[in-house]
Amino acid sequence: MPVLAVLGTAVLAWRVSWAFAAGFALGCGLAYLNFSWLKRVVNALGERATSARSSERGGRVFARFLLRYVLIAAAAYAILKISRQSLFGMLAGLFLPVAAIGCEAGYELYVALRRGW
Repeated sequence: MPVLAVLGTAVLAWRVSWAFAAGFALGCGLAYLNFSWLKRVVNALGERATSARSSERGGRVFARFLLRYVLIAAAAYAILKISRQSLFGMLAGLFLPVAAIGCEAGYELYVALRRGW
């Protein structure tokens, strides 16, 4: 995801505008943070479900889950006040995990076909 974010930001700054590219970079950062937090929440919930000695409290897990969306909404509102073009860039950047999944699927398909699967 970081490679796609850097390459996407550079291409957008060159081809579209700096405002769109800045919004895209912020969206990519939020998407990566969101992905990391979601991974933590899922691991905490899995640990909580399988172990009675979990160090994670249920309220904290749920609060972190909701905080992700509050953070994205606050960033979108702040960017909207600055520049509509940056908002569109941020929204595009939020799709970074989708692009990363597509790249991983393409790579896995390439490896499978190369091995004669």
